[in-house]
Amino acid sequence: MRVQSSATAPATIAVDARPSRATGTLLAALGVVAFSLTFPATAWGLEGFGPWSLVAVRSVLAALIAGACLLALRVPLPDRRHRAGLAVVAAGVVVGFPLLTTLALQTSTTAHAAVVVGLLPLTTALFSALRMGTRPSRTFWTAALAGAAAVIAFTVQQSGGALTTADLYLFAALLVCAAGYTEGGRLAGAMPGWQVIGWALVLCLPLTLPAAVVALSHEPVHLTFHSVSGLLYVAAGSQFLGLVVWYRGMATIGIPKASQLQLAQPLLTLVWSVLLLGEHLTVAAPLTAAAVLVCIAVTQRARG
Repeated sequence: MRVQSSATAPATIAVDARPSRATGTLLAALGVVAFSLTFPATAWGLEGFGPWSLVAVRSVLAALIAGACLLALRVPLPDRRHRAGLAVVAAGVVVGFPLLTTLALQTSTTAHAAVVVGLLPLTTALFSALRMGTRPSRTFWTAALAGAAAVIAFTVQQSGGALTTADLYLFAALLVCAAGYTEGGRLAGAMPGWQVIGWALVLCLPLTLPAAVVALSHEPVHLTFHSVSGLLYVAAGSQFLGLVVWYRGMATIGIPKASQLQLAQPLLTLVWSVLLLGEHLTVAAPLTAAAVLVCIAVTQRARG
């Protein structure tokens, strides 16, 4: 009995010792910053890897990091009741979103992809309302819809009003990622957020490891500074560390409010696309930035 008690105590302490709301907001914001670099890093990775190879290898590397952490800390296997939720996280965040966005970035600029994915906060809030019964205030929904409208207007202006195959990939990515975020945020209330994404990554390893072997044997690989740096970042930064702080922040301040912090993500990605990829922005970018930042301020002050 003593051994069992000491083995379970760390997990209990990790769940109960929640950070303050200010700290939770900071953690979620750090996750957003980490995610904002994902598309530029993916674009770098695609310079040397095929899309299927990049997605599979990044997932394998992230799973190895997560698995090493779980083993080092002797984390017990998740309860059976949590495994279905972990499967949703794995399907949406580990496999679906990276694959769909990587396929989109073959023909889309990172700036365009970033503004389309700017609809993710509203999509996540909707999934949260359906899955968990959350009922944010009217002010919250008004500000969230206004932020989404600004993102849509910017997207339409950039694409000339025509949907492309890349846009369809991106819209599908929104749905699967919102489902993964919502389920992960729910699970982060029962276990530490890093364990949520850690177990989801490990759960996918029997699928991603053989997929990586097959993809690498069929797609050419050109190792350059950009391609290797991009691969390492999307594996360690986006796929693991970013999700660790993100899920922790969501568990603290709630899924709807955390999701609205992501309205800043496309704007940060636009900055990185200029600095790292040399892409050019239109005059509409700063106008969208101002509108979105106002919406973030309103949603964070609105009562849930």
